[in-house]
Amino acid sequence: MNLPVYFSESSKSKYLSPAQIEEFGVKVEAIRREVMENLNEKDAEYIYKIRNFVRYSEISARAMLMFAGWLPPVWLLGTGLLGVSKIVENMELGHNVMHGQFDWLNDPSLNGTNYDWDTIATGPDWKHTHNYIHHTYTNIVGMDHDVGYGLVRVSDAQVWEPRFLLNLPLAAQLMVFFEWYVGIQNLHIEDVVAYKTKTWREVWAESYDFRQKMKRQVIKDYVFFPIIAGPNALPVFAGNAVANVIRSLWASAVIFNGHFTEDAENFEMDNIDNETRAEWYLRQIRGSSNFSGTQGLHILSGNLSHQIEHHLFPYMPANRYAQVAPKIKALCAEYGIHYNEASFIKQFSSVWVKLAKYSLPNECYEKSDPTQSFLKHNLSLLKKRIFKS
Repeated sequence: MNLPVYFSESSKSKYLSPAQIEEFGVKVEAIRREVMENLNEKDAEYIYKIRNFVRYSEISARAMLMFAGWLPPVWLLGTGLLGVSKIVENMELGHNVMHGQFDWLNDPSLNGTNYDWDTIATGPDWKHTHNYIHHTYTNIVGMDHDVGYGLVRVSDAQVWEPRFLLNLPLAAQLMVFFEWYVGIQNLHIEDVVAYKTKTWREVWAESYDFRQKMKRQVIKDYVFFPIIAGPNALPVFAGNAVANVIRSLWASAVIFNGHFTEDAENFEMDNIDNETRAEWYLRQIRGSSNFSGTQGLHILSGNLSHQIEHHLFPYMPANRYAQVAPKIKALCAEYGIHYNEASFIKQFSSVWVKLAKYSLPNECYEKSDPTQSFLKHNLSLLKKRIFKS
């Protein structure tokens, strides 16, 4: 049995024998099966309500921007509402529908293959990097591109480079432009900029579908709606731009909270092909973070406030995660597995501590590198003094 090997941070989970892991996996599977065999009209009603909210909130927001111009209270309300509409469409509607969570409804408009969400990432690109790569190889360094997005360092196992001294500002601008980074993620731009293993010519050839989707989104938000607003073109343009940034900031904060907290573990797998389903379940839990909150917060996060449950059950309708979370939490307590859950603020603060920590080289890890420089050595000592590690 090929168990995940955890890198440098101390795991808070108890060691389990192979037999215990398999027993644990059987119980997790039972929880999944109980829900999936009892999907019903309430789940259908829920997703249709979410879709209606997205539609009518967008219509209301765009009407306010189009007819009120720069009237401060109305512009702020319209822009804020459009941002919320885009968040819910992206997180609770698009993300979950594109996981295939509602394919069982046999409604073509809510089919994961057909759905085209309101963001510049193409469906096929996102489903490859997210549904396949991320959910299969979750937190396995070198296999899951979501471990730092090729931009920031969040693990001992990522070889330190001088650019990671900018971990904090890089992460901040990743949040502001998150929609764009997700859109180009499948192109692996870092292979051109940082590693010189790819050419811009190759990126251009691979980016055709992305460029077409980008063109449609840019024309919609920054050309079509401003033009039809006539004299209010500028406030409409500005409102759309701010709403898109609002969505990027919120979506990235939710993703960071689910993956980059201090207790979210990273893994190395000697032989991923031999990983059992039970081992995969265990890896999902140990590599994920939840944050607590109200029902409204859960909806705004696409129920990724239950990131542990989403990683365990990516094809389960997300509105069911609140139902299964207490069962998973109790099962983790039974087996001594750390269930990483805290408030939104606590988890978000933890993310930035981790980003600061890994902006500096890790002394133990870097010692094996024969090219270790004077700079790396002294920065690792600084890290040790600051973070006591």
